[in-house]
Amino acid sequence: MALPDLLPITPFTRPVKGTVALPGSKSITNRALLLAALCDEPVTLQGALASEDTHLMAEALRRLGFDVAAHDSAGTLQVSGQGRGFSCPAPVDLFVGLAGTAARFLTAFCAAAPRGIYRLDGVPQMRKRPMKPLIDALRALGADIRCTGVEGFFPIEVHARGLDGGPVEIDASESSQLLSALLMVAPLARGDIRITLRGSVRRAYVDLTASMMQAFQRQRQPLVEQVGPESFVVKAQTKPYFLPDTAYQIEADASAASYFLALPLVGGGELTLLGAQDSKRGLQGDTEFADVVRAVGAAVRSTAHGLEVTFPRGGARASIDRNFKAISDTFLTLAAIAPLLPGPTKISGIAHTRKQETDRVAGMAKELTRLGQHVVETADALEIHPRPLRSGQTIETYGDHRFAMSFGILGCHDLQGHGTPWLTIQNPACCAKTFPHFFELLASVRQKSLAP
Repeated sequence: MALPDLLPITPFTRPVKGTVALPGSKSITNRALLLAALCDEPVTLQGALASEDTHLMAEALRRLGFDVAAHDSAGTLQVSGQGRGFSCPAPVDLFVGLAGTAARFLTAFCAAAPRGIYRLDGVPQMRKRPMKPLIDALRALGADIRCTGVEGFFPIEVHARGLDGGPVEIDASESSQLLSALLMVAPLARGDIRITLRGSVRRAYVDLTASMMQAFQRQRQPLVEQVGPESFVVKAQTKPYFLPDTAYQIEADASAASYFLALPLVGGGELTLLGAQDSKRGLQGDTEFADVVRAVGAAVRSTAHGLEVTFPRGGARASIDRNFKAISDTFLTLAAIAPLLPGPTKISGIAHTRKQETDRVAGMAKELTRLGQHVVETADALEIHPRPLRSGQTIETYGDHRFAMSFGILGCHDLQGHGTPWLTIQNPACCAKTFPHFFELLASVRQKSLAP
């Protein structure tokens, strides 16, 4: 569905109902693409996300010599031709757009290659996103990485010669992807690697990476062994990755699930999220957002089909004070609906999101203020004091998909009581980064809710 530059959001006039089929996880899809490329045999990824970020990752692997066949309608990606990877004689140019996972994972992947010259770049905003800790760690392991613009940032040029073993330090406090990238290629090094962390890191994504590495490995022994509170040892192996079943099932995206978990809180109703998991079952840290929704007042139940979320129309909501460091991709979902809560909502642990697709803390404060809210912004937190919502406003998305989707949910609130749009999203097409059919799906749920 082609989206206009300005999209008015039509409110729900009746309680939400129906089912939602969520897209596959971006975090898992891009990790699985890299791990599949490191296997010997063809691998099929089932339930894969088809989005801008995953298309960029798949196209980069093709340029590196791998075969990646995408079947978007079936939700599958097949990776094969691993023996031809990194065999291109000329320097290879890789474009990562604004995809942080692709940027970090491909940098490490190319540095671990036995040979070749690889030039990586993205859109202007990607040139501002943190890369230096990963570049420094790979250099410490013998990699030849040249920053052709500003030192420590994209664009870069990798002159591949493999990685040495030994000790290395990395600060992944700005993005856990920096550590995940290093972990996934570490088994390819010429010796064991001992990684020491500097600064705090979102461990949920690191645990996700280690779990997936284990699923893609030949032996029962863990590839990643934690030997201290902030230290890991990764064993070197000649051929570390292998998938016995040749197929890997990708979970529904937990970050995408957050929007539809929050939707019943806007106007009441019941929604089933097919394939969604809670924190007891899912690999992704953002599955904890189900607990946030429960704290605000909704009932969330795990079933064999996914998650069921229920909130009575006119029910009592609660404001909360929560640290979102571990699940920061979902903080915007809560912040956007905070004007509907009865008192101040405090969201902390989000300083690192200032260096993501945009400065998400400052951007959220600005857009909520535009809607008439009183917002207290600090380096690491937002405190949102609800005020009457101001209608007729256009939300700036800053090219960030999470702004578009979060405020898309708030716009479903029937502010004027007769279903008239009161909030408009600028550049809604930016959702293509991770959830291309978000607004189409939201409209479908609205129609189902109108049915008798």
